[in-house]
Amino acid sequence: MKHTLGKEERLKSKKLIEKLYEERNSVKAYPLRMIFLQTDHTSEFPAQVGVSVPKRNFKLAVDRNRIKRLMRESYRLQKEIVYNNLEEPYVFMISYIGKDKCTYDEIFLKMEKLLTRFVSEVKNKKNEEV
Repeated sequence: MKHTLGKEERLKSKKLIEKLYEERNSVKAYPLRMIFLQTDHTSEFPAQVGVSVPKRNFKLAVDRNRIKRLMRESYRLQKEIVYNNLEEPYVFMISYIGKDKCTYDEIFLKMEKLLTRFVSEVKNKKNEEV
């Protein structure tokens, strides 16, 4: 699997983002929270992802952009956790809910924890439906 995060893998659709926040299924691994939705998006990839950092917690744009860059990078390197365990397409938004800046290593570990929690949550919901 290529470790890329191209345009097709990024969540850009306003309709999907609005729908995502209406449904509100989430998992947390502090300081990260993932809101997810099972949907039929037009991308060939099994997941589309968006990242966000609230302006309320980080006033300077350089701080917000740095955290978003670290989050995207840690997701990019670990996305096979999601890709290898999903049958249906999903869209999700990963938000940084902490008040303090974290290092790359901390974000990397929390992203791994978040993605494994997401996969187990999806599998649990699937088992409940069956």
